Amino acid sequence: MGTGGKWIGAAASIWMQCSSGGSYAFGIYSPVLKSTQGYDQSTLDTVSVFKDIGANAGILSGLLYSSVASPRGLSPSSFPFGPWLVHLAGAIQCFAGYFLMWLSVVGVIHRPPVPAMCLFMLLGAHAQTFFNTANVVTAVHNFPDYSGTVVGIMKGFLGLSGAVLIQVYQTLLGGNPSTFILMLALLPTFVTLLLMFLIRIDQTNSGDDKKHLDGFSAVALAVAAYLLIIIILKNMFSLPLWARILTLTVLLVLLASPLKIAIRAQQEEMGRLPDMLSNERSQLIDDTTVEYEKFFVQEDTIEVLGHAGHENISSDDNMLQLGKDMNLLQAMRTLNFWLLSVAMLCGMGSGLATINNISQIGQSLGYKTVETNTLVSLWSIWNFLGRFGAGYVSDMLLHTRGWARPLFISLTLATMTAGHVIIASGFSGNLYVGSVLVGICYGSQWSLMPTVASEIFGVLHMGTIFNTIAIASPIGSSILSVLVVGSIYDTESSGKGNSCHGTHCFMLSFFILALVSLVGFLIALILFFRTRRLYWQIRQRHLQHITRR
Repeated sequence: MGTGGKWIGAAASIWMQCSSGGSYAFGIYSPVLKSTQGYDQSTLDTVSVFKDIGANAGILSGLLYSSVASPRGLSPSSFPFGPWLVHLAGAIQCFAGYFLMWLSVVGVIHRPPVPAMCLFMLLGAHAQTFFNTANVVTAVHNFPDYSGTVVGIMKGFLGLSGAVLIQVYQTLLGGNPSTFILMLALLPTFVTLLLMFLIRIDQTNSGDDKKHLDGFSAVALAVAAYLLIIIILKNMFSLPLWARILTLTVLLVLLASPLKIAIRAQQEEMGRLPDMLSNERSQLIDDTTVEYEKFFVQEDTIEVLGHAGHENISSDDNMLQLGKDMNLLQAMRTLNFWLLSVAMLCGMGSGLATINNISQIGQSLGYKTVETNTLVSLWSIWNFLGRFGAGYVSDMLLHTRGWARPLFISLTLATMTAGHVIIASGFSGNLYVGSVLVGICYGSQWSLMPTVASEIFGVLHMGTIFNTIAIASPIGSSILSVLVVGSIYDTESSGKGNSCHGTHCFMLSFFILALVSLVGFLIALILFFRTRRLYWQIRQRHLQHITRR
């Protein structure tokens, strides 16, 4: 067992997730980055693409996690570092990237060339994948029966982190965006180094996981609702300093409440007799053996890599087997891997293109600076609702009605299409409505995709596989942000300096984004039909577990 058990580790992971989402607040410091470095919109979008690459290309974090934290057949206690090395690697990158960027913005070092700034941005954002991989994959190991819920919780708090960081910035840093960059270098690094030793794989089956996970879920919803209220209040009124400090204090108290839930859950586990815990683990092994014999037919077409110098994987993806762990190369040889990747390219890519340009969209439509900052903060709320809601609801409907999780991916992509069309329309208040739809749907894909990957390809190499699929996000963003949104914006603003005003600035861009997300919807539907049998098996396994408890 780890230093504090899986529940204390879950609370520590939540706090890390709350502090590590600096990439979601890019709209706060992008104007000062653009002005101090003399960038045009296309150059700023290029920098933002490297942010997206860093925040989403987590193959290295997945490989590192698999090598130090979750090899098959060995007890987690055999690996004294657990996920800590992954957290440490993230902390080093976070500090280096954002600190160098801050030195550039405030003029301590000479204005770096664009490739150097892209490297700084890449390093700072890349740290997020290390924090996220260590926290999410450890949580899935520790709570396997509620993977959708726990991924939604972890991803949800990461989605909220942008709004949390902005509240700290507005209250304590006086609205200075350059100082905000320094905060991004220091705060996540400090929190991670302080808490990383609490997080470790601990697969103890307490029997009450759902009750305590629902407690974490309630805290997440309370934090999101509170953030929504104070964001609206700050947009409507100019709050004095004492009021801002009070609202921040209440927020920090809410964020501390997962510790109470974790302590209660940990005490319940420690109160059980050791022999009862041993019997429960033995029963779990017996149940798993029975279920595998009942539902899964061993495939002779799968051979271990190295047994004959190569590996053969059945090309019939409809013969998916629950409990079969694929490595990255094996997963990439299946059609399901590429269907999921292309769907994420369409959905996440178009969503990132929206958040990367939300400040400029607001300026072009005549929104005030405080309104665009509010939209950036509200994006974090919608992002959270999508991440948390999709994980929780998809778990519930899968267990009760057998709805396959890829169906939810297709539904969110269809809704995102409508959101892009609304933004393109340019009517009064369109950006509020469109950002709600796109933000919720974008966030939902970030909890659905890792969970679907773990269910289709197994949990052993989950970190590497879902981080590889996540590369589709920056690829889509680079194509859509730079080649579509940025170039069309610069064309519309030619002869008018570096700015453009009016609905025409982004109209064509967002109609193109709508078409892209529509294509993603159709591809996700294909994945849904291909995996229905697998998800029927998942539901049957869950029902068997419930019956035998």
